Amino acid sequence: MAVFRALKAAVLTPIWILQLATTAKSFLDHPLIGSRRLNRIGLHRARVRIADRLCRWRRARLARHVPREWREAFDRDGFVVVENVIPELDFPELRDAVLDTQWEAREMRQGDAITRRIAIDPPMLTAIPQLKRLLDRKDINALFHYVASYRTTPLHYIQTIVSHSGGHDPDPQETMHADSFHASMKAWLFLRPVAKEDGPFTYVRGSHCFTPERMDWEYARSLADPKAIDRLSARGSPRIDDAVLEKLGLAAAEALPVAENTLVVADTGGFHARGPASRSGERVEIWSYARRNPFFPWLGGDLLSLPGIAERRIGWLWKLRDRFEKQLGQPWTPVGKRRPVDD
Repeated sequence: MAVFRALKAAVLTPIWILQLATTAKSFLDHPLIGSRRLNRIGLHRARVRIADRLCRWRRARLARHVPREWREAFDRDGFVVVENVIPELDFPELRDAVLDTQWEAREMRQGDAITRRIAIDPPMLTAIPQLKRLLDRKDINALFHYVASYRTTPLHYIQTIVSHSGGHDPDPQETMHADSFHASMKAWLFLRPVAKEDGPFTYVRGSHCFTPERMDWEYARSLADPKAIDRLSARGSPRIDDAVLEKLGLAAAEALPVAENTLVVADTGGFHARGPASRSGERVEIWSYARRNPFFPWLGGDLLSLPGIAERRIGWLWKLRDRFEKQLGQPWTPVGKRRPVDD
C-alpha cells in the first residue's frame, strides 16, 4: 500500500501543482492546498494575494464602462442595489410570463430549504423578449463584468428558494460565509418583494476587500486542521461569526429587504448569507453567476461566452453531470415541468 501511495503521489503531483493556479480551494481534498507545512511558509497567503492583485488590475480596466454611481457603490460596499431596473411597462409582463409558465426544472435540498432552478435558455429567451432585452443591456453586463472582474457571460437561471420546507437540519446558506478565496459575481433580480421575514440577501459591507486583517485571517485559517473544522469551511467556503468580523474591523452583516424589480449584484468573495426566514414561503429571482480562474491576467477569452454557446451551457452542464454522476456528482434532481411558484 505504501508503494502504491507513493506511485500515486508521484503521478498526481504535477497535476496538483498546476491546480494551484486555478479556482481549486479545498483544504480537505487537495494535498497541497491543505498542507499545513506549505501554508505555514505562505502558500495560501500567496494565492490569495496574487488573485486579489490580478482582480484589482482587471477591474481597473473595466471600470470606465460602468455607471459611476454603481461603480462607487460597489467599490465601497462590495455590492450594488439597483431599484426598478426593468422599465415599468415591461416588468409586469416579464414577471408574469416567467412565473405563470411551466419550465423544465431541477431542485436541490439543503437543510430545511429547497432551491429550484430553471435554466434561462434559448426557448425561454424567445418566449420572453423582455428577458432577452434585459440580459443584453450594456450597462447591466458592464456591471456584471466589473464585479466578476472578467468579460464573461454569467450563467442565468430562474431561481426559487422555498424556506421551511420540512427538513430537520438548518440551511447552511444562512451561515455567514465567503464563497472562495477570490472574487466571484452573483446577482439576484427579485421578481417579488422580499421582506426581512422572507430571508433576504445579507452582506457584510466592505468585506470584499482583502485588507491586511483579512490576509492575516486567511493565513490563520490555512493552518487549521481541515478535519477539525466544519466541512464547508474545510472545502474552501469559510464560515465566519460576528466576533471574528469585529476583529477584522468589519461591521455586522446587513439584511437587504427589497421591493420587486430590484437587482442586487455582489462579490461573493465577501462575507454574505441568505438571511434566516422566520416564515415559510418562496423567494423568486433571476439568479446569475460568474466565476473564472482568478489567476488569468486577461479580461476576456472565454469561449463559453460566445453567442449560441453561452445560453446553452446550463443544459450541457446538467447533462454532463447526469452522465458522469458517480465521478462528478449531481446534486440537482430533475422534477419535470414546474412553475417557479408551484409550491
